[in-house]
Amino acid sequence: MQGTHPMMAVIQPSGALNAANAYALQRQLSENITAEHSRGLVVDMSRVESLDSAGLVSLITGLRLARGLSKQFCLCAVPPSIRIVLELTQLDRVFEVLETVPARAA
Repeated sequence: MQGTHPMMAVIQPSGALNAANAYALQRQLSENITAEHSRGLVVDMSRVESLDSAGLVSLITGLRLARGLSKQFCLCAVPPSIRIVLELTQLDRVFEVLETVPARAA
């Protein structure tokens, strides 16, 4: 956090986001979203290789939590293979998806 301007936290999951690690991802999302000093959360997807329904549920749960707390939640640097999953499920219309990590994120 710099000065009095709260920053957005950034997390960068990697590999497969699936049933084996969905709970851990969900916990990490929750911890970062609920942190008092944070305005929201940026999930850097650049290292994610695959995403299944459990991984999607974790991301959706994080989004709902952020919205409930009036905080921002966005995905960035989404690889083409993951972008296709978001488009097929029409979640690309639900999530804010950015090309790169925003400058205000820390």
